Parts: sequence; structure tokens; C-alpha cells
Amino acid sequence: MIHVPLFCFYLTAGLPVSSSLRILDKRTGCKQQGLEHCNINNCSDQRMVVPRERAPIGPEWDSEHVGVWIDEHGPVSVVNVTWKIKTDGSAITLRGSEINIVDEITNQSMCVQFSYNLSQQHNPQYTKWTFSLDGVIVEPGHTYMVSVFNLPEPEIGHYRIRKKITIPGCGDKRIQNAKICLENGSLWDPNVTADVSLNKECKMFLLVVGFEAAQYSERYQVSIQSHGLHLSKNVSKENRTSLSVSFEFGRWQLSHCEMLLMIKPFFVRCKNDCLHTEKIIYFCPYYTPRTLIIKATLGLLVIGGCFVYLLWRASQKDPVNTSSTAAKQQPEGFKVQDRKRVLIIYSLDHPLYTNIVLKLCVFLASKCGTEVYLDLLDSTRLGVLGSLQWLDWHREQIESSSDKILILCSRGVQAKWRAMCGDEQVLLREDTRSPVGDMLSPALSLMIPHFIRSASFEKYIVAYFDDVCSEKDVPSPFNITVRYKLMKQFDELFFRILDTEKHEPGRVNHIEGLLEDEYYHCPSGRALRDAIEAFHAYQLERPQWFEDELLGSSKASDGIHDDAKSDFSDLTGNKTGLNNAEGFQMCTSVEFNPLIAENIQPD
Repeated sequence: MIHVPLFCFYLTAGLPVSSSLRILDKRTGCKQQGLEHCNINNCSDQRMVVPRERAPIGPEWDSEHVGVWIDEHGPVSVVNVTWKIKTDGSAITLRGSEINIVDEITNQSMCVQFSYNLSQQHNPQYTKWTFSLDGVIVEPGHTYMVSVFNLPEPEIGHYRIRKKITIPGCGDKRIQNAKICLENGSLWDPNVTADVSLNKECKMFLLVVGFEAAQYSERYQVSIQSHGLHLSKNVSKENRTSLSVSFEFGRWQLSHCEMLLMIKPFFVRCKNDCLHTEKIIYFCPYYTPRTLIIKATLGLLVIGGCFVYLLWRASQKDPVNTSSTAAKQQPEGFKVQDRKRVLIIYSLDHPLYTNIVLKLCVFLASKCGTEVYLDLLDSTRLGVLGSLQWLDWHREQIESSSDKILILCSRGVQAKWRAMCGDEQVLLREDTRSPVGDMLSPALSLMIPHFIRSASFEKYIVAYFDDVCSEKDVPSPFNITVRYKLMKQFDELFFRILDTEKHEPGRVNHIEGLLEDEYYHCPSGRALRDAIEAFHAYQLERPQWFEDELLGSSKASDGIHDDAKSDFSDLTGNKTGLNNAEGFQMCTSVEFNPLIAENIQPD
């Protein structure tokens, strides 16, 4: 069995986390009897690809094990993955394997690729060749998607095996003492006490709440609430182990003899989203039974009256207006403060793909109330200003506001980015048909230098349509940020446009009609879904569709990409091309006929 060390790229996706996918075991063994030329490499964009009939079949899943190891900081959650090579004739054609692990919550990922040659279908012990990736440190409570495949890959389709692995949370006693769990309050026992006293002369209650402080929480919010009464106080630990908070309120303020006490900690890791503790406090001894009966009767009468009134109002209402605007569709308590603007950058891969982009613009405008900027919808101004000036003007407007730039990745985006970095030039059939031409290359030239130098990436949103594109279509400079899958993660993308957190303390925000199984219930969403399905069906019928869209090299295509390279070199400070160190880093870093849009009407 081979224990493979990890050479991975830590993608933070803009999240303030202190731990990431990494290998705890530092063994570098790559030796096994009968195994030739074994060496470890970083995963790269360039994979070995051969015709399907010459590609080896996929590996065989052996086992996975989730456990706890001890490192210099204490216990950590780890996962071990083992797979085998099938004993068929294709084993001799193997040139290596690749394993990918993706955190489905944070989108962090790791990848290791190693090369080897097998002299026989079996190992010297006449059993299947077995490989193992051991000691991968993972986050408690997270779910990971693990995929393994052999190299070289087939040109069409794949032979990958996948496995979803869920890691036990901090409630597991084996991991409760881990630092990451302690920083989330896994062992906090508040030992809450509540003492109630009544001043009969002034009819005032005094409630004294006491509790134990936690190691990794410096402040707490203590609140009490009953019907019509809500009081809250903040308290700091200040090197104390026991804390107390006092509340004073009148007896007339209590309509019920029960009160909810809640203590909310703010731990280092979970911050404003930590688990809180609750306790019910009883004031019943201070109320006579007769008083309670009277108040309960009055309460039922009031509730009954309100219920009858609501039924009457409901019967008098007009039928539901199905043409209400997107702002009226927001749930109560969640309101969009102002109309957001989004500039969409994309590649003209195919007429069916362009139709998807246009339908997305209609959906954003009519359903989400978003102001969309698209080259095909602004051809007049674009013709006056020129492509770079039009793009630069929109970029400056967005950077001086809270608006966003949405980059839709596809086969054409990846191909044109590689062409800018020195690969074979790319000119698509739709670029020549479009009245605005190829806008993707100048957009990348203008925006990527700013993107990779920026201290934050809140202005840029990277996404791709999962049914017709894949994560492999994302250029390497964008691997450092979150990549949204559409339409599976559209609601998360829209919250990003709004600069609003989906998950807030005590609740999860939800906008009706944006989830994967809801968005097509409105006319614009249904049109978007139909466009996606049409292109997906077309791809299944014609696997070589992208190659068919490529035009042969010509002076025109060279001129287009020479202009893009010139713009790119001007922005990076290199007048001679992409050969300087910074340009090379941007190209290799993984850290860091006219179409007429349909009228946009609200759903």
C-alpha cells in the first residue's frame, strides 16, 4: 500500500478559516515492490487525454475511514481513502492516478496527482494494486465529495468513481477536545442559575442570572422574553470564570407566569452563529390561580376575535395579483434596500448558450429586480465607446458602488484565457456573427490584473451552468474564489449580489422562487430552464460541438488575439507580450443574425 503525501492548493474562498484540507502524515513513501517510476506531482490543468478505446477503466473503491489523530495542537478529524486498480488489460496502459477532495460547505478543495508504471496487472503478491491517501485533516461536521480516476483520461466521458463522506461533528466525544471544537464551544457547560425576588411595595421583580464563562468566548448576550416583554444585556468575561446579569421589571409587565431566558455566547470560530443555551423561568408562585384563569380566558377571547377578523379580511381580499414585482415577493423582514446592478461577462460559445445568457438576464431583471448590463443589450453605446472603453467605464462604475461583476465560465472562456497565455489562438463562429464581436478577451485583459492584485474579491462573482459546463471551464486565476453552480446555488449567488448573508444568527434567509426546484415556476425562470435543457440535449447529441464552433486560424483571428494580448501586456506593464514574471504568474497561478434580446417584463 502506498501512502501518498499531499501537494495541494489552499483555496480559502474568502472565508476566515484557520484550518484547511491538508495531510497530517508527512511520509513520502512512493515505493512498492513491482511499481516502476513512481513520483508525486501537483495537479495541473494539463491532463493526459487519449481516445476512449485506449483509456484505462476507472479504479475500484476499496474503503474509507474517518477517525481522530493527534497532532501538535491536539486531536483532529482525519479521513483515509483507499482504492484498487482493476485487473484487466488496461492496467498496463496506466500512467498514474488523481484524487480530488472538495468540501461541499466551504468549497475548499485539494488535489494530488502521481505518476507510475505497472509492469503487471497484479502486484508481486498476486493481488490487486492498492493505493491509499491517509491522514487528510478535515473539518468536523462537514461533508466532502471524493473522486478518484486513472490517467490518461478518455476524450469523451469519464471513468471516475465518487464517494460522499460526512465527518462526525463536535458532538462526537472523540473530537470534542479538538481546538476547532473548543473554539465553537463544544465543552461549554454554562450551569445557569436564576434567582427571582419581588419587592411587594413597588411590585418590582429582580431577576439575577448567573452562569459559567467559557474559555474561548469573551462576550455574551443575556436576554429574557415573555409575552410583551423583551430585555437584553451584553456582558464581557474580563478574566472572570463566573458572570452574573441583573434584570428589573414591573409585575404588570408580565402577562404570563413563564419567561424564556437565553444566553448567547460569541466564540472565536462561530462568532455570531454559535449555539445558545435556554432556560424557562417560572413566576407562577407570584400569581394566584384565579388571576391566571381570568387572564387565560381573556387571552383566548382576544385570540378568537383576531382569528375571526383575519378570516373576514381574507374573504374580502382581491384575488392574488400574479404580476407583482420582485420586491413584493421578498419574505417579510427581508427587503432589498436598493436596486443592484450586475455586469455579465461571458463567451459566445454557441447560439444556444447565448440564449441561456439572455434568458438569465431576463430572470435577473424580472424576478430578482436586478439591473443587468450585457454587451448584446447595449450595442449602441458599445459601438460609440469601443469594447475596452465600454468595459472600463462599467468596471469603474461598479467598483465605486456596491454592485457586482458576474463572470459566467464556459468552454470558450477557458480556451480564450489559454490563448492569451500562449496556447493556440481561438476564434468562435459566434464571435464573427455577433455585432459586438469577441468581448471576452478584452474583458479578461482588463479585469484579471485588477482581480489578482486586489485584497478582496467582493466585486467579482464566478459561476457556471452545471448542466452544460463544468468547473474545468474556470480559468486558473478564479480558482481562489467561490465558484457557484447554476442553478443549484443561484439563491446563494443572489445573496452575494445583495451583499447579504444567507445565514444569520438564529435564522436562515430565504427568498421564495430562487431555489433549484422553484425558479422555473415563473415565466422567465421556465424560459431559462428550457434554454438550459435545450443546450444540454444538443451537447449529448454532438459531443464535439465546441470543436465544430472553432474557426481555423486566420489573419483576422490572429489580429483579434494580438489586440487582446496587447491590451493584456499594457495592463501588466509589459510591452512585448506575456513573458514577464507577473504575466507568467497570472497565466499559471491557481491560487490566486444579430441577436435581439426579448423584452424584459416582470413575471
